[in-house]
Amino acid sequence: MDSLVASALDTVRRRIAKAARAAGRDPSDITLTAVSKQQPEAAIQAALDAGQRVFGENRVQEAQGRWTERRAVTPDLHLRLIGPLQSNKADQALALFDVIETLDREKLARALAEAGMKAGIRPQVLIQINTGEEPQKAGIIPPDADAFIKEVRADYDFDLQGLMCIPPLEEEPALHFALLSRIATRNGLGVLSMGMSGDYETAVRFGATHVRVGSGLFGARSAP
Repeated sequence: MDSLVASALDTVRRRIAKAARAAGRDPSDITLTAVSKQQPEAAIQAALDAGQRVFGENRVQEAQGRWTERRAVTPDLHLRLIGPLQSNKADQALALFDVIETLDREKLARALAEAGMKAGIRPQVLIQINTGEEPQKAGIIPPDADAFIKEVRADYDFDLQGLMCIPPLEEEPALHFALLSRIATRNGLGVLSMGMSGDYETAVRFGATHVRVGSGLFGARSAP
């Protein structure tokens, strides 16, 4: 397991660097987020042993069981919530995660603001944009993005870093990455979390600063 994960990490890092250089970018400007949701403990430990320190999780409760003890012994660990967040779990999320990538509604913004005040921290967040305007998917639709960004900046004491998206499976991801990049640029946001195992090199070409890779590192998830 250790050698397989280490080899996969090396391959993904090399491919990110190659894509960055082809786009005239510095590879060090792109962060690899290892998507560890539903992966076996041995795989996660293998990634840690291979030097990976940035991980993404979808569910607060699952992540608590996996990372709470590891945080105490891995001071440079960086955790990002990349799945939907229920407002009533805002306190727990801020206690564990360094960045919440999926701010997608005013109710959640209020909950995160209240949790941040109680904890004495300024939440670091990304706004999730539903670039495909898919009714089943979370995120602010593009026509509403500018207004929501303005509202968040005006009403909440967040460290609003950027945007994230998950393109529709059946559509060309480059179109969605380009759209997200345009929204970020016109709003002065520098972080773009976009690109997954099948399209992260394309995302790098369109300006991704963070790519989220799961199966490309660990193989298929152990549970649905």
